[in-house]
Amino acid sequence: MKDLMQHQGVHVEEKPYKCTECNKVFHRKKNLSRHYKIHTGEKPYKCTECDKAFIRNGTLMQHQKIHTGEKPYQCTECDKAFIRNGTLMRHQKIHTGEKPYQCTECDKAFVINGQLKQHHKIHTGEKPYKCTECDKTFIANEKLKLHQKIHTGEKPYQCTECDKAFITLGELKLHQKIHTGEKPYQCTECDKAFITLGVLKRHQKIHTGEKPYQCSECDQAFIRKSRLMEHQKVHTGEKPYQCTECEKAFIANANLKQHQKIHTGEKPYQCTECNKAFIANANLKRHQKIHTGEKPYKCTECDKAFIANANLKRHQKIHTGEKPYQFTECDQACIRKSHLMEHQKVHTGEKPYQCTECEKAFRKNMELKRHQNIQSGEKPYKCTECDKAFITSRELTLLQKFHTGEKPYPCTECDIAFITNRELK
Repeated sequence: MKDLMQHQGVHVEEKPYKCTECNKVFHRKKNLSRHYKIHTGEKPYKCTECDKAFIRNGTLMQHQKIHTGEKPYQCTECDKAFIRNGTLMRHQKIHTGEKPYQCTECDKAFVINGQLKQHHKIHTGEKPYKCTECDKTFIANEKLKLHQKIHTGEKPYQCTECDKAFITLGELKLHQKIHTGEKPYQCTECDKAFITLGVLKRHQKIHTGEKPYQCSECDQAFIRKSRLMEHQKVHTGEKPYQCTECEKAFIANANLKQHQKIHTGEKPYQCTECNKAFIANANLKRHQKIHTGEKPYKCTECDKAFIANANLKRHQKIHTGEKPYQFTECDQACIRKSHLMEHQKVHTGEKPYQCTECEKAFRKNMELKRHQNIQSGEKPYKCTECDKAFITSRELTLLQKFHTGEKPYPCTECDIAFITNRELK
């Protein structure tokens, strides 16, 4: 009779048991007693395999299945299996498309009520979980716990294929797909495939042209919110990521990590066609197009094509005559910011690239490399059409145009065309 009365309280929303530490109320007294352990920190149920402890025995028993590998709840639609029946039932809603929990503030819907409650906090701005190490606050306690591992440096999930370790099991599983080559999420518009559904959805916005994140300072828009937040630092001048080896600072942590490889000399991305190695995977992919001859970015004004979109955009400024970078010391202007910085060294006399063999110094790193090749007699740039070799890649490119007969610089006054812009002038 007592159990029936307690159960009926569920239907009438009766919650007579109130926590004195917080405002939570409960249908049953034993639920309140269990809840109190959150405030006292009491976790009497300890795992014998690891140092984790739990408030409830049932939670410990579920946890132990992680160590045994037991997953008794099998999905009938796919080959996934789960430790808990509740997790299986939640997973099955992915196949049915069922999202019964609808947000009243926006059109988003969710598989479970907990996700909806967490989502509501986005609208209310509520972030009750505060980090004691820094000022960051979070919507969910789980997100706070993950964040705290950044401060402790704890990365309990180790990859068995390489020496990388991760804060969460989900991050490890994603990483392992790099080793297996698994990319289950296929784009229907092109041949690209992705490791996660989120990355696929982001990629699809390239095809639709959708850029929902608009900068309030300029007319630029972005596919991802994180890209907008990074971009806004351009306007504020904020560069929070400081290199400990030199004075350089960066807008994004990823840019700092890439820069630090210059100091360590680390170049983990190796070309299989030649001996070149690169700091970033994107640089390697761009370089590989040299070997394949792929130039997907074509100029609509002339016949030129380029390996990278950035090179095409820079080239198009030749046709428009745009030179956005103006020198303060003289009346010259240039297309690229890097050219502006190089030219300023003419005025300052700065020559930061020093030869270790002699006392000569240079404004550009490329000039130093050319100088070193002259001293060593090395000519690394070899022509595939003839036996000639060169100190610089530019010299090789000019010779290759001689073999192909390419003369991209035509005179507007007569029919003569030239291999280089200098010859045209």
